[in-house]
Amino acid sequence: MRPVYGRLVRIGLTGGIGSGKSTVSAALAERGAAVIDADAVVRELQAPGQPVLAAMVDHFGPAILHPDGTLDRQAVADRVFTDTEALGALNAIVHPAVGAEIMQRLATAEATGALVVLDVPLLVENDAVPVDVIVVVDTDPDLAVHRLVTHRGFDEVDARARMARQASREERRARADFVVVNDGDRAALDGEIDRLWRWIESLPGSGEGV
Repeated sequence: MRPVYGRLVRIGLTGGIGSGKSTVSAALAERGAAVIDADAVVRELQAPGQPVLAAMVDHFGPAILHPDGTLDRQAVADRVFTDTEALGALNAIVHPAVGAEIMQRLATAEATGALVVLDVPLLVENDAVPVDVIVVVDTDPDLAVHRLVTHRGFDEVDARARMARQASREERRARADFVVVNDGDRAALDGEIDRLWRWIESLPGSGEGV
């Protein structure tokens, strides 16, 4: 945990695919936190007419687009999955723009006095986003795969391949200041979210009435 002086604390929220991080993020927003969703920022910057999408098409060609001009994310994933050079090129296009947009939104949110939660799937893998504490939503990997296959229509092989490209469960837990355990049902997760919120309220710099 970094010390916080003269401003509100910044909460970094992360977790592996299928962990339930989005559910936790939504619950924190309902409690009044200003949530900056990195995935949502990426989608916005990769929308038709945006410079990021234009740069991606310039590099990878029009085959990464659907007929309506929107990004074919699966086509991009297929292109970079086994090609580290292509992945590096993609990251060089996307990451600087996303980082700049997140920092702008962070400044805007903090100016309102809101508690800020940065929802970043690859927070442990990428230290570019400045946070004070890291909250990890932790789920047994086999259970996460089951949820992805059952509720989100993933192919199991694809789900496990995506998990393998992320930080391990142990790596995320080692970086965590707080762990939200999501190995049970929704009622159990709600209890964990309540426990997390009480912890956030206890942090110096979390603000009164948070």
